[in-house]
Amino acid sequence: MKIHAVLTDIEGTTSAISFVHDVLFPYAREHLPAFVRRESGRPDVAAILEDVRCEAGEPDADVDRIIEILQSWIVADRKVTPLKDLQGIIWTNGYVQGDFLGHVYDDAAREMRRWHKAGLPIYIYSSGSVTAQKLLFSYSAAGDLTPLFSDYFDTRIGNKKEQASYNRIAAEIGESAGNILFLSDVVAELDAARDAGMQTIQLVRSDDVVSGTHVIASDFSDVANHLLPEDGAADDTAPTPARGAIP
Repeated sequence: MKIHAVLTDIEGTTSAISFVHDVLFPYAREHLPAFVRRESGRPDVAAILEDVRCEAGEPDADVDRIIEILQSWIVADRKVTPLKDLQGIIWTNGYVQGDFLGHVYDDAAREMRRWHKAGLPIYIYSSGSVTAQKLLFSYSAAGDLTPLFSDYFDTRIGNKKEQASYNRIAAEIGESAGNILFLSDVVAELDAARDAGMQTIQLVRSDDVVSGTHVIASDFSDVANHLLPEDGAADDTAPTPARGAIP
């Protein structure tokens, strides 16, 4: 499998789903009401609150009503851009204060470092905001991983289950879709990426993940095995491969 770039999901792929649902979401939900009331006049927060009004179709919603809407979106796990943006700001405080560290699987951190060293560009595509993505990798338990990534994409580029989103990402990256490998645990996302022409591998890290018709890997080391030439195994003593090759 020859590729020129890797595009990877976060939840269930580079990081445990439980971190988002058991740590980040509850933290944002707990701190959101006081934060919105305290910072509603801040220009960036005010702009997000206006986006909430537009998304909810309630142009006259006051701050208390906006908080109700946001909390309901959190409960429903809505992939709504203004909610993601606001969560990102709240999570910034949590990361900076040391309330938690971003979870990244050891195998993901290790292999992405190897790929980056080999000159292979790595991109992130998550339903979480770009701000939230950068925070998770900046303040991860594996250290600051942000130097590994060439760019980040979120719902502003489009829905992760729609082919057009992956067409746009390929155009942004400047690579033919066929030269991009997309990694995710979600079949519908992988289907959309494949429909756009990308190569795909599904991460199946637990027994409750539904498998599709994509190549399956149990972790990032397994992903690397799929990318290795048939006649050789990885060798950390070998010369650094050319751009686009996996060490």
